[in-house]
Amino acid sequence: MGALLRRWRIFFPDMMNCISLCRKQQQHCRFYHEKQKRLLLSQHFLSMNLREDNLVAQETKMGEMTCKSQKLMLLGGLIHPASPGCYHYMPYTVRAMEKLIKVIDREMQVIGGQKVNMPTLCSAKLWRASGRWELMGKELLRLADRHGQHYCLGPTHEEAITDLIASQGSLSYKELPLLLYQITRKFRDEPKPRFGLLRGREFYMKDMYTFDISEEAAHNTYALVCNAYCNIFSSLNLRVVKVQAATGSIGGTMSHEFQLPADIGEDKLMTCTNCDFSVNVELINSDQRYCSVCNRELVETKGIEVGHTFFLGTKYSSVFNATFQTSQGKPALTEMGCYGLGVTRILAASIEVLSTEDAIRWPSLIAPYQVCFIPPKKGSKEEKAAVLLEGLYDCVAEVVPQLKEEIVLDDRTHLTIGKRLKDAKKLGYPFVVIGGKAALDDPSLFEVWNQNTGENLFLTREAVIDLLSKVPAC
Repeated sequence: MGALLRRWRIFFPDMMNCISLCRKQQQHCRFYHEKQKRLLLSQHFLSMNLREDNLVAQETKMGEMTCKSQKLMLLGGLIHPASPGCYHYMPYTVRAMEKLIKVIDREMQVIGGQKVNMPTLCSAKLWRASGRWELMGKELLRLADRHGQHYCLGPTHEEAITDLIASQGSLSYKELPLLLYQITRKFRDEPKPRFGLLRGREFYMKDMYTFDISEEAAHNTYALVCNAYCNIFSSLNLRVVKVQAATGSIGGTMSHEFQLPADIGEDKLMTCTNCDFSVNVELINSDQRYCSVCNRELVETKGIEVGHTFFLGTKYSSVFNATFQTSQGKPALTEMGCYGLGVTRILAASIEVLSTEDAIRWPSLIAPYQVCFIPPKKGSKEEKAAVLLEGLYDCVAEVVPQLKEEIVLDDRTHLTIGKRLKDAKKLGYPFVVIGGKAALDDPSLFEVWNQNTGENLFLTREAVIDLLSKVPAC
């Protein structure tokens, strides 16, 4: 035997090197399995066993299920109804939201934003001082504690943040501009909650508040934040339109909405066919059909409001005496702006405009997981391909570091590949890799679905790894 092995080493050196490499890889894989656990779909908390007719009946009791994103998120087990306008966010939705928050944080901090967290319970005293306690009417969720003190569950925090700045004493002009933001749960007593996460009573929002030394400086900050918003939507590949808008109950002298065009949008917009002028119909006469900038025709569209910015001036700083010391040592009121992004609304709106009727398509950057691996059904003719697919899973986890926590193995092998592929479409994995009959060929070919384009390919192991290595990390 020893002589035979020596002859193999002499006449087939490449083969011996290959065998040695394979042994090393096997040893590494054993070590890898000891250290890393595969993400198994069977262990994920999903309510995908609910039937469509049951969901429809359940939602009909609470509100009309009339839009695509609402239906897809319910059928995929991404949200679960709790009460009218309120939902349980299931793990996949929370994961997508955390990724979106990461994108928002990155852009806010690039422009100098500092993250804070303010109380949900807002004092009625502050809201009465600004005049909004009465102005907000029934949309404000109000309550009283055992001592008879009145509060609201904050839909926005202009009063709270301005009172906070005022409590610090007079700031120096050298400390401004100041850009403070939070991403927290907000509340609005909607008269008729609808469209799932697009219009609920409870939602997540990013709200930023800025303080400047002059009107000119505040306008510069306003433009800076608006540009950051454009960067956020561009990174998500969402074609959002910035439109002139009314200031409403928040107030101020200038306002813009960031609208995502959609047929189910509740806002009506007039957009110029020639330049970038866009305006909410609330701001124009009903008979206005031509652009005030270039005099070309305006076209009416519908949109989902996913962001809103306000130039506040001294509306709130004058009420709460939020001042700073000028370079001459004199006190002056800060010039303010406030800026909102609907975090959970962006999630639902992106599903609404990107998805098909039966498959969720997330913006790739915030998909809960990037890849789902589907092995063959247990007991099928292709069952032996399971080992090959699992080996590919392990290899991707090892050599594509940005996907290490982004790949899922659908180990529910009592189900057919077709059934699991249908579930994968419901959850919106950008890529699905299937170990079917072709994986037993020589060379092995794995079926790869690009969910966002509908493209279906058969690729070798090496080609799959090369394809997935190009998937960007959040």
